[in-house]
Amino acid sequence: MSTRDKPEGAASAAGAIRFRVRHVTDYRYQTSVVLAHHLLHLKPRVASLQTNTAQRIMITPKPLVTAEHEDCFGNPATYIAIQEPHVGLTIESELEVERKPPVAIDLAATPAWETLRDKLGVAAERSARLAAAFAYSSPRIASSPAIRAYAASSFVPGRPIGVAASALMKRIHDEFIFDPSATTISTPVDQVLAARRGVCQDFAQLQIACLRSLGLPARYVSGYLRTEAPDGGPRLQGADASHAWLSVWCGGDLWLDLDPTNDQLVGSDYVTLAWGRDYDDVSPVRGVLFGGGANHLTVRVDVEPIVSVKDA
Repeated sequence: MSTRDKPEGAASAAGAIRFRVRHVTDYRYQTSVVLAHHLLHLKPRVASLQTNTAQRIMITPKPLVTAEHEDCFGNPATYIAIQEPHVGLTIESELEVERKPPVAIDLAATPAWETLRDKLGVAAERSARLAAAFAYSSPRIASSPAIRAYAASSFVPGRPIGVAASALMKRIHDEFIFDPSATTISTPVDQVLAARRGVCQDFAQLQIACLRSLGLPARYVSGYLRTEAPDGGPRLQGADASHAWLSVWCGGDLWLDLDPTNDQLVGSDYVTLAWGRDYDDVSPVRGVLFGGGANHLTVRVDVEPIVSVKDA
């Protein structure tokens, strides 16, 4: 049975896993920064299968202002302001998260994709109204005729949304090359489609663009992936930095999480930080600087299991 055919709970039937995550973001500036404002998405959101048991965020130099809030998508966010000259910024997040096994999903039993698309037009159900916010183009994800054409072969009439979305995920995995040098955070999805190269962010945003081009809601998810594959399996792509995947709406409150970078359903080896329309909504660190000139960015991420928790 291929990875994409496994129910989400198959890899973690024994119980929940507790992870320790260390995420270090380090900026070095060419000239002094005299004032900086940053927005951080580094605290895991509350989710039914995930519990944040401990966290600390250390920032050097120390911000004059720190304010916590919840953004419009329900993600915890931190605003910081640094009002002293500095030539570097280091943000170190350490957290512990307990991740429960996902519930198994019968992909063939999910509704036909056209049924879900048509529900958005009526928007009688609350879940459909909420999902509709993720059905349209966003600043970094715009549909096009080329993207719609690429998606079309996976979405034949009457095909269940879970089966169709998983088939599209596999095609992206098989037909695209993981290449960190091929793109930047600003590379449009049309260019990713043409070049057939990119990283996890690109593959997630491309699949989201494909789904939205058909009128289907899909959201961008930021988080982490276990650094070492369990059971001696092959090392997964994107595990040495923050990771990205997507969720596609399958009706009601059901969202199916897919990782096209690794061609698999998202399971217990993933830690969710935040979700939004695209990368801009949930980037781990973003900011506005006065001064600084050119900068050099280094990001280090390590995700390790620290204990298994047996099901009750």
